[in-house]
Amino acid sequence: MRSDYTNEETAAGEGRGMPNRRGFLQALSSLPVLGAFLSPGRAATDAAARDYFQELGVRPFVNAGEPYTTLTGSLMAPEVVAAMDYASRRYVRLEDLHDAVGRRIAALTGAEAAMVTAGAASALTLGTAACLTGADRERIHRLPDTSGLKNEVVIQKSHRYGYDHAVRNCGTRFVEVETKEELEQALGSRTAMMLFYNRHNSVGKIPDAEFVELGRKHGVPTFNDCAGDAPPAENLSKYLRMGFDLVAFSGGKGLRGPQSAGLLLGRRDLIQAARLNGSPNSDAIGRGQKVNKEELLGMMVAVERIFRVDQQSEWREYEARVQWIAGQLSGIPGVRAEMFVPEVTYRVPHLRVRWDESAVRLSPRDAIRRLREGEPSIEVRSSPPDCVELGVWMLQPGEERVVARRLGEILKSA
Repeated sequence: MRSDYTNEETAAGEGRGMPNRRGFLQALSSLPVLGAFLSPGRAATDAAARDYFQELGVRPFVNAGEPYTTLTGSLMAPEVVAAMDYASRRYVRLEDLHDAVGRRIAALTGAEAAMVTAGAASALTLGTAACLTGADRERIHRLPDTSGLKNEVVIQKSHRYGYDHAVRNCGTRFVEVETKEELEQALGSRTAMMLFYNRHNSVGKIPDAEFVELGRKHGVPTFNDCAGDAPPAENLSKYLRMGFDLVAFSGGKGLRGPQSAGLLLGRRDLIQAARLNGSPNSDAIGRGQKVNKEELLGMMVAVERIFRVDQQSEWREYEARVQWIAGQLSGIPGVRAEMFVPEVTYRVPHLRVRWDESAVRLSPRDAIRRLREGEPSIEVRSSPPDCVELGVWMLQPGEERVVARRLGEILKSA
C-alpha cells in the first residue's frame, strides 16, 4: 500500500515538472566531486586522463639525483600503489592493522618488534620519546616537559646533523663527545639514549659496533638513524643483529614505499612505548604524526618487496645506465666520467662527470642550472663544486638517454 502511494506521489511530481530521480542523479553526476561517488568508474577514468601538474602549473622533472624529500622521494613500486589502493577502499580498525603490520615487518627483518611511522624523522621522535617515558602514561602526557626525567642524549660531535631536531622535539639535551673515553664520562644518571648517525660511521672516532658495546655496557639504549641506507635489503636486519636497540629507516627512498612513511625497528618494550607516544593516542607528542591504513599496508608491501627483488639484477641495470651516459660523453674533449658507489647512503652505482674548464668553458654549477632550467627539466645529485654527480637509480627506463643527450648538448655548446 505504501509502495503504491509513493509511486503515485512520484508520478504526480513528475507530471508537475518536478525533477525525477534519474534526472536528479544525472545532474549530480555532472559535478566533479559528487560524480566520483555516483559514477566511480567514470571518475577513475576522468582522473587518469587529467594532467594535474599541468593544470596547477607545476613542472615535473627527470630525477637523475636521489630520492630526496625535496624531490618528493622515489616513485612507489607498483605493488605498493596497489596495496594502498586496496586499503583506501576498505575500513579497518587502525590499532588492529598497526599490530598485524608490525608483526609482519618484524618477522621479515628479524626485529623483536616494528612499527610504521610518518617518515624517518617521526621514527626519531617516537623512538626518543619511548626512551624518555617508557609506557608511563603520565610521562607520555608531559612531553616535551622532561622535568625530573632522564633527558640527555649522548652523540658524537661529528654525528650532529640536520635531522636531530626530531630528537630535540621531545625536550632532550644533546651531550657531544668525540672519543670513547669522553663518551663513558658523559654517561650518567640523566642519560636517556645514545644516538648514532649511520651515514657518518666512518667520520666519527667511535664506530657502530663499539658504540653499541658501550651502550650495552652502561645499560643505555642505542638508536641508529639509517634513514637512506636501504638497499641493500640486509641493512634492515644488519644493525639490529649488531645490537642497536632502535633503528630508523625512511619509507620513500630505496624501499620505494610511501614517501610519508618510515620504519622504527627494535626492542619490543621500546616499540610498545613508541606506539603509546604516537597517533592515534590523543594526548601524545606524536599525535600529529599520523599513519593511516594506506601507509601501513604500503610500507609492509615495500618491505616484502625489497627482500624479494633481485638486487643483483637491479645493480646490473644501474651499471648499464651509468655506462650508457659515460659512453655518450666520452667523445667530448676534456670530459671525464667515472662510476662510483657511495659508501653508505644510496649505495648503488652513480656517475661522476668532470671536465677541464679550459676546454669546456662552463662551471659545474652552471651546467646543473642549465639541466634544471632546460626541457625536460633534470635534477642531479647534490654535487661537489668541481663536478656533476648523477644518480641513475631513480630514472625511469630510457631516461638515461635523455640525461646523456641533454648533458652532452650543454657541454658541447659551452
